[in-house]
Amino acid sequence: MNKPLIGALFAVLFLGAGIAPATAATDPDTAEVRVKAVDFAGTVALSNCSGSVVRAPSSQPGDPALVMSNGHCLESGFPDPGEVVLNQASTRSFTLLNAAGSGVGTLRASKVAYGTMTDTDVSLYQLTRTYAQIESSYGIEALELDAARPVQGSAITVASGYWKRTYSCDIDGFAYRLKEGAWTWKDSIRYTSACRTIGGTSGSPVIDDATGKVVAVNNTGNEDGQQCTDNNPCEVDENGTVTVREGINYAQQTYGIVPCIGSGNQIDLNRAGCALPKP
Repeated sequence: MNKPLIGALFAVLFLGAGIAPATAATDPDTAEVRVKAVDFAGTVALSNCSGSVVRAPSSQPGDPALVMSNGHCLESGFPDPGEVVLNQASTRSFTLLNAAGSGVGTLRASKVAYGTMTDTDVSLYQLTRTYAQIESSYGIEALELDAARPVQGSAITVASGYWKRTYSCDIDGFAYRLKEGAWTWKDSIRYTSACRTIGGTSGSPVIDDATGKVVAVNNTGNEDGQQCTDNNPCEVDENGTVTVREGINYAQQTYGIVPCIGSGNQIDLNRAGCALPKP
């Protein structure tokens, strides 16, 4: 996976195994990065990961805002396979970025509304401020979650609030199952090789260049060509055939989150169409 970081130099335990310092973090030339029209407004920097302020199409200005990142970025550590974190108190802080990538303020969570590493790799924090309050204070709107499944070949941008860098490529395809160590994710997005995301980009929103909407959350990549091991996810198709793509990175689709966001921006796993794993 794209390792979460402690400070700016060291990686945390990732997927149950110790890992070396993220050397790529101190060597920007190792990643193909292109700053482009898709900017950083609405992205956030966590202590160890990236994220973004997001809303569903039905979210209202007066709703408490949500921040999306990865499940493996939770301050409580990696959820076990099958584990779901729901409405857990949190006071985690996030640095909100403007379009230029400058920090303009601090947002704070009231709770982890949802978090898991089963089927997907996502965390959703409910904030103490509403969308209207954030826009009034900072002039920044939330990024909208696309309710439609993304399309192969679409041009995308991964916007990392942690590094204040963007990575541009296309959706190369979809992995029926993506297996990494003890965790398995469904219908993952596979990037073309240009998106060489690095440690600290975990949780970055993946933005469709044509619509500006969020279609996925960046989460992992095969670092060493190993098969299905920690930091080396493998693809498994419907027939059980395993494919390893060294150097290729992945994201988890987010359209399936939209049906799970109910009135008042509350996560309701019993809503029609919601297929997120339940506790």
